[in-house]
Amino acid sequence: MYKAKMTGTGAYLPSRVLTNKDLESVVETSDEWIVSRTGIRERRIAAAEEATSDLAYRAAVDALADAGLSAEELDAIIVATITPDMAFPATACLVQARLGAKNAAAFDVGAACTGFIYALQLARQGVVAGDWEHVLVIGAECLSRIVDWTDRNTCVLFGDGAGAAVISRSLTDGQIISGVHLGADGNGADVLLLPAGGSRRPADTITVAERQHYVQMNGQEVYKFAVRIVEEAGGRLLDKLGLSFADVDFVVPHQANMRIIESFAKRLKLPMTKVAVNLDFYGNMSSASVPVALHQFKHNFQAKDRVLLVGFGGGLTWGSALLEW
Repeated sequence: MYKAKMTGTGAYLPSRVLTNKDLESVVETSDEWIVSRTGIRERRIAAAEEATSDLAYRAAVDALADAGLSAEELDAIIVATITPDMAFPATACLVQARLGAKNAAAFDVGAACTGFIYALQLARQGVVAGDWEHVLVIGAECLSRIVDWTDRNTCVLFGDGAGAAVISRSLTDGQIISGVHLGADGNGADVLLLPAGGSRRPADTITVAERQHYVQMNGQEVYKFAVRIVEEAGGRLLDKLGLSFADVDFVVPHQANMRIIESFAKRLKLPMTKVAVNLDFYGNMSSASVPVALHQFKHNFQAKDRVLLVGFGGGLTWGSALLEW
């Protein structure tokens, strides 16, 4: 039986750094207020000429080089994003063209902050089934384009970036995706959303005047959901594999908020030395958070380590994946 192996990773962060101090001149806030409530100190912001496909492309090039593959060897490209360059064509198609990946199918996945793990499962299933040999999975966002810079409760949270991974067919162990769990609860759709711009509320002068084209979030509800769902998302997968959180060597969570990360780590009795955290430098990058953190922290992994990826976000959606390094 084929196995799905993570053969390469990559990341790209825009060069512009927006610090909490910078935000003090944009909205009524302070560095102390932001750090105490979120743990975030700065975030990256895409340049005016950069779109999501540009960030995705740079991360993709990095991941392909790490995997030692050419773009023409790819069978599929999956981009997880909630900030596509445009409604259609898919951002994945734009990346495919720029890479010259002429043999690859290309499509997008929209599952907000869990998007990368949803895409990872699609890649895993295609590889294990024998339909694809090499799949490029990307999580990429330009969240700065949908942030309301007059709302201090949300504008301080988000940043731009992209992370990528190559998933390849294998018959051997090492860096294998051994399982994935996905979940959703559409009853919580109004907790975190971008209200206008779709078929329900197309753009018009009213939606623009009401600032309906920006992220809206019920922070308290998101916090309660996130703290609870990490245990459920990870626990269900580990149970299925006959494991527990005590068997996990490293956790790479979605980088939403330091309070959320510390809270679930405490509940699960996970020392923070086993948890990847980079949100102090990059903020919440939605679907890009997990792959960027994975790329940056993988040098800490040892052979046979069990690495748990956990995502949660708008939809509401959640998911987990276990890598056996």
